[in-house]
Amino acid sequence: MATFSINAQRAVTPSETLKIEGKIKAEKIFSLSNLDAFPKIAIADQTLYNHKGKVKSTVKGIKSVLLKTVLESTEFIYDKPKELNEFYFAFTATNGYKVVFSWNEIYNTEAGNNFYIVTEMEGKKIKDMDQRILFISTADLKSGRRYIKALEKIQVKRIE
Repeated sequence: MATFSINAQRAVTPSETLKIEGKIKAEKIFSLSNLDAFPKIAIADQTLYNHKGKVKSTVKGIKSVLLKTVLESTEFIYDKPKELNEFYFAFTATNGYKVVFSWNEIYNTEAGNNFYIVTEMEGKKIKDMDQRILFISTADLKSGRRYIKALEKIQVKRIE
């Protein structure tokens, strides 16, 4: 008799902190209360679409912090500004789910003005949300791919 175990998706453990590390001068760790203390921006309800463009769900009552505001105090390690073209950010959730963004995408495109850390959603404050730290891109066409639940780490890397 054979026993099979199928895990289509690993469970998401709530994130309690957001760590920023890598090619930066000093590692940063933000607690839930640190993130909640940033100035908040209310954003419109968001319909999340899967990779095929089909509706997955809708999130409502969102208050958030612009990602660039959270990253504002981060000092990157580089010699010349053109080297920033070689930087990318690996966002990682507690279950290992990863999404990659380039430095230019965050800082040099309109898309970067639509990247948020969610601090309140559907009437729940960040400390009461099921996965705690959420990331959302409100400019994506297929938004579910980069809707990150239980975000725990942003690694700043450089192409070698």
